[in-house]
Amino acid sequence: SSSNNQGIVLLVSDRDDYATIQKAAEDTRRAALRAQGWIDLGLPSGTLWKDQNEAGGVYSYDQAMAKFGSSLPTKEQLEELKNSGRWTWNGNGYKVEGPSGESIVLPAAGYRKRDGSVRGVGSYGDYWSFTPNNSGCDAWCLDFNSGEVNMCCYGYSLGQSVRLVR
Repeated sequence: SSSNNQGIVLLVSDRDDYATIQKAAEDTRRAALRAQGWIDLGLPSGTLWKDQNEAGGVYSYDQAMAKFGSSLPTKEQLEELKNSGRWTWNGNGYKVEGPSGESIVLPAAGYRKRDGSVRGVGSYGDYWSFTPNNSGCDAWCLDFNSGEVNMCCYGYSLGQSVRLVR
């Protein structure tokens, strides 16, 4: 019985072994999340990002809210992604690598204008947030092209991509 206790003490007291076990547990957790379609970028808030855009192309804000609701990222979550991730243009969108080394790809899926036409595919990405804006435009979003990534605000009827969080 005492040898079993010593084994436990050695395991916990040996920092290299403890770090190895901790890393293995974290790798297993991240693999399980990936299998469910979630990516842990290691952001300070702990926000998990879906590994791909929602099917169906682009949504108006009202459509996105009706279908996905609070699973849309908040303005603050989009800002955190913008500020904490390492953004690399891949020719058709951005690879965003988080502090954990994990990454997501945000395609430049374009946007749908009020007349129904889709523009900017391969050049522009626009992603809705859950957060409405009450100062002159309708809702916050993340907007990018090959040269810049910005927070913006657009009207509810504009069609944009959706990437979910939890």
